[in-house]
Amino acid sequence: MSSPKRILLLDTGNEWGGGTNSMFELLKRIDRTRFDVTCCFYKDYTKGKGGRLLSDELAHIGIPLLLLPIRKQPLWAKLAKELVRGLLLWSGRLKKRGVFTIEMLWRIKPRTALLHSLLREGGYDMLYMNNQPSSNMEGYLAAELSGIPVVQHARIDVSLERYEISVVNRIATKVICNSHGLANSLCMQGVSPEKIIVVHNGIDLSTPIPEKACFDRNGQELILGTVGSLVARKCVDHLILCLAKLNHELGIPCRLIVLGEGPELNRLVQIAKENSIDSSVIFVGFSQNPLEWMQHFDIFLFASRQEGFGRVLIEAMLCKVPIVSADVVGPNEVVQHGETGFLYPHGDIDALVNYVSLMNSDAALRQHLGEAGFRRVVAKFSIEAYISGVAMVFAEAMA
Repeated sequence: MSSPKRILLLDTGNEWGGGTNSMFELLKRIDRTRFDVTCCFYKDYTKGKGGRLLSDELAHIGIPLLLLPIRKQPLWAKLAKELVRGLLLWSGRLKKRGVFTIEMLWRIKPRTALLHSLLREGGYDMLYMNNQPSSNMEGYLAAELSGIPVVQHARIDVSLERYEISVVNRIATKVICNSHGLANSLCMQGVSPEKIIVVHNGIDLSTPIPEKACFDRNGQELILGTVGSLVARKCVDHLILCLAKLNHELGIPCRLIVLGEGPELNRLVQIAKENSIDSSVIFVGFSQNPLEWMQHFDIFLFASRQEGFGRVLIEAMLCKVPIVSADVVGPNEVVQHGETGFLYPHGDIDALVNYVSLMNSDAALRQHLGEAGFRRVVAKFSIEAYISGVAMVFAEAMA
């Protein structure tokens, strides 16, 4: 029997998110007689506030972790970027190119050299990168120097610079996209279609639904909920404004449960106070098992302006919770408008309010949408399809 292929997994992230969860689902189930994976990170972050460290989680499933040192940005680089931004204020394209050149000098090239040594000395057969091309430039360049295949797992829709597109087309063996919408976006930006393959995220359908979290529900009020990092692109402020309109303008009694943590928290709390609904917004923080809370939701709301898939959506569907989501890449592929939930134009808070109001007045509709969502997640988003799809790409890349 041949030895398993050695794979270095590079993830440059700084916090635990949906992409991290999907990565762990893969690592827990990947065939280790075929693939020997070592993880490489720059930061050993925790699974939410008070949660276990990434290193502990990986050790629990028997995956080794390498932590690379992070060099602090030197003063010259900071000053040079400020100078470039000032001098090239008239041209956004040239300004970006100038800043990128400085990033290349102080950060990307040194990290490329470090990764190249790691790949060569470790005898790795492939580099697998879990994020998106813009944050993985050093990985591409290091793999090219090492002469090994590269598989990029793109999990979010981003705008790429010309140089980044040229690097992907020159070096990537395959780019796994977690939705057809993300694949189309990359193709439209210039990434070669031959490089791209779609493998949807998946969820373990045998996951036991846990007991509900302790929560005191008052009367017949509608319980809205969302899950995600409290960062600007998630647009949780739209959900708070939606709640204010429902409570104050339409007289629909409802509360909003927010699961997640992040830099937007204080601003979101302030928005709730300014709209006199601070007592109706419950900030739970990071939950180790969001399914405990999702069972309380009458409707799952998702307002993100930028996604690739939206893993929390299939978690809500597993709990038979109907969804109202912004119509953006990823979620508009997971949610079937009018069948498992509703899609509204991103940023159109009135449209969001209207869909919630419609579902509030029709409990049978909510039940129908939730059950249809459950059937869809069973048919389309199983963990087995996800694992086998990624494994197939790995095998072909190293053939």
